[in-house]
Amino acid sequence: QVQLVESGGGLVQAGGSLRLSCAASGRTFSRYAMGWFRQAPGKEREFVASISWSGGNIDHANAVKGRFTISRDNAKNTVYLQMNSLKPEDTAVYYCAAAQFWYLGSAWTGDYWGQGTQVTVSS
Repeated sequence: QVQLVESGGGLVQAGGSLRLSCAASGRTFSRYAMGWFRQAPGKEREFVASISWSGGNIDHANAVKGRFTISRDNAKNTVYLQMNSLKPEDTAVYYCAAAQFWYLGSAWTGDYWGQGTQVTVSS
């Protein structure tokens, strides 16, 4: 089992940047594909980005391509989401997820989830 704890959320002005981190417990972190999702008020949770266990495969949702970048450091049991050029519509609770398998596409989902971190982008 994997336990996930997100951090790095906060309030930022439009055009600004934030880096989210997700720290995972357990020595098997490097065996899991990781990803980020977000949920805005009144909306369904949506896929943001995913990364395979090795980091060799990466996927980003169209809404964030060119602005957000997912990465991981297996030595630190941590996955990151670098968010640049933030927009008010990026405001949401961001969740980290882990899964045994990675595959391309927004249908990817996690088996384990963090508690979420709030990101608020002001206009």
